[in-house]
Amino acid sequence: MRAFNYFQLVRNWSGVPLRTETNMNETDLKKSTQEEVYNLIISDLLAAEASLPDNPSVAGRPTRWAAKTMLADVYLTLGKFAEARDKAEEVIESRKFSLVPITTKTDFQLKVWGPELVSTSEEIFYLKYTRQPDQGNYMLWVSNHPDTKLFNFGGAYVLYLDVTSDYYTSWDAGDLRKALWDKINFGLGTNTLVSSKFTDQQAVSQNGAGNDDPVYGYSDVLLIYAEASARAGNGPTAAGLEALNTVRRRAYAKPSTEASAIDLELADYNADTFLDRVLTERSYEFQLGGKRWLDLKRTGKAAKAVLAATGKTIAQKHYLWPIPVSEMNYNKGLDPAKDQNPGY
Repeated sequence: MRAFNYFQLVRNWSGVPLRTETNMNETDLKKSTQEEVYNLIISDLLAAEASLPDNPSVAGRPTRWAAKTMLADVYLTLGKFAEARDKAEEVIESRKFSLVPITTKTDFQLKVWGPELVSTSEEIFYLKYTRQPDQGNYMLWVSNHPDTKLFNFGGAYVLYLDVTSDYYTSWDAGDLRKALWDKINFGLGTNTLVSSKFTDQQAVSQNGAGNDDPVYGYSDVLLIYAEASARAGNGPTAAGLEALNTVRRRAYAKPSTEASAIDLELADYNADTFLDRVLTERSYEFQLGGKRWLDLKRTGKAAKAVLAATGKTIAQKHYLWPIPVSEMNYNKGLDPAKDQNPGY
């Protein structure tokens, strides 16, 4: 879990103070470099891979497969594509995981991300929630709208799409993940869409929904493998394309491991266009998963994507978050003059 938390920190703030032991007497720690943070993350994950069990003792406990999956993600982020490919392949070749079959939009909502689920065949590492006040998932309140009646505590609908956007219009209607966006007029016109990916009509409070947070599932492994195998060899591979098609087939309600008419063809892609295709697939598969910005950032495509979507140019400083003033105040090992991220 230390590696997991530092992986979130380093991607959003770069170097941060490293706390590697419980010691309340030494609270003032200097800022470590990005390289030092990643070295600790990889060291922790390699130790976890070697020591964690194959199967969780309780649903939600991490396993060696969770460690392998996160290692693949870390290697992908660092541009170590061969290592990312090989680690993802270990998870695939274990045959321990498979995508949950679906035939409808509702299957996605209930059988893949549903509030009643304890675990599924595709779960690798999820943050677990329960229907109790202050112990449930609050994301449903953030994403839902009261008119959908999919969450009985209304919703803030702070995340939305527009039916006229290039992103939405280019999304094939046969993809059931597109159907997870509902047309709702909440004051910005009749073309706005809000997400119905996460639903819980029996939630007990705004932060009391039972849906788990899917940090890493089998589709993560497949899409990491698809991307890493292509970037390691400077072009898409048959195995990488099959991993990508496996995810796509499920989205079109097809058997995920059988060839289908919706399959993409290897001859249609080169290294650049295949990467774009994988990133698009990740945006569909992991919608509301907190991965899109990090994907665009690590592939150098954030500026172009934001400009196309909003007409705005990203300032260089916005690729990292500012270190909070409270952190500077309470940690005297930090020097605001030199340790704050550039531009803040």
